[in-house]
Amino acid sequence: MKIKVVREQFQKALHRVNSIVGSRTMLPILGNVLLNAENDKVTLITTDLEVRISTSLEATVEQAGVTTLPCRKLLALVNCFSADAVEITVDDNHHAAIKCGSSNFKLLGLGPEDFPEDAGFEEVRSVRIAENAFKRMLTMISYATSSEDSRKALTGVLCSVSGSVLTMVATDGKRLAMQEKEVAEANGADGDVIIPIKAVNELKRMLENDGDLRISIGDKQCRFESSKITLSSKLVEGTYPNYRLVIPQNFTRMVEVDTARFLSKIETVSQVLSDSSSYIILALSENMMKLQASSVEVGEGSDVIDLEYSGDPIEISFNPEFLADPLKYCGSEKVLMKINDELNPVAIEAGEGFLYVIMPIRKR
Repeated sequence: MKIKVVREQFQKALHRVNSIVGSRTMLPILGNVLLNAENDKVTLITTDLEVRISTSLEATVEQAGVTTLPCRKLLALVNCFSADAVEITVDDNHHAAIKCGSSNFKLLGLGPEDFPEDAGFEEVRSVRIAENAFKRMLTMISYATSSEDSRKALTGVLCSVSGSVLTMVATDGKRLAMQEKEVAEANGADGDVIIPIKAVNELKRMLENDGDLRISIGDKQCRFESSKITLSSKLVEGTYPNYRLVIPQNFTRMVEVDTARFLSKIETVSQVLSDSSSYIILALSENMMKLQASSVEVGEGSDVIDLEYSGDPIEISFNPEFLADPLKYCGSEKVLMKINDELNPVAIEAGEGFLYVIMPIRKR
């Protein structure tokens, strides 16, 4: 194999596929990137057996071929290079001579025969959506997934297709984030799958602001294809809970709050808290919201927000991190809080199709 590529384009391609490469793996081949050079392009592929990422770039292919090279070392070298072109020549032993300007290196690769093949899958449904819209959906909800393996289904993000509506949901059992959006194209049967958080995080990192994304869904795998990358992932097995059962249908109190101001007040008042088990109190009264917090180790503090409210006074306690998260990611200037009482779920709505449900904390 012998190719010449533009250094900057090669660097970007390596960055796209590098993040899932493990530094410690029982299979050395999983530390390598597969390079397939043919037809004036080179395709780069990495996998950790759960997620598979591929991307392509234009290349001058003097001799077609396939090899694998240590991904992180190759990226580290390309990051150090300064000339415009990178030349890679691979011999029959998969040893790669790499030249860029005055720099000359040799990397020891491995044969591609042991690199895991793409398992493929039978598509049962597909969706087409703008890349930036899907990235925004994931960003608005993915923080609410669970980190506890005991409830495996909750460690991923639910992807539900019903007609032309795509619903994405994340929950850890204490709070729930949901985003719904009408998609440009939907084919196949309706249904639900659970996307692993690793794949979600990779998509948030790699998706860009232009072009469409095609989502293909099978029984055990899913695939995301954009103009720059293709990402395939196994699905999380298990049944996702009926999240709609935890969303109250009616509320007795509603209050609209400026998002940035609300977030700033939460972060300010939380400074006197000493650990993650602490809580802040929201006290609603005539045209005012008061935020209060205290801890034995640090002290106490309060702040107020002026707003329109004329209902009965009420005090509700929340985990400050859980309350702040939707404000950080919703991207809306104002949020609407919907409340019944100090014990039942509280809903936060923002923009079109975003809903966040949080359980208050019962004060001891």
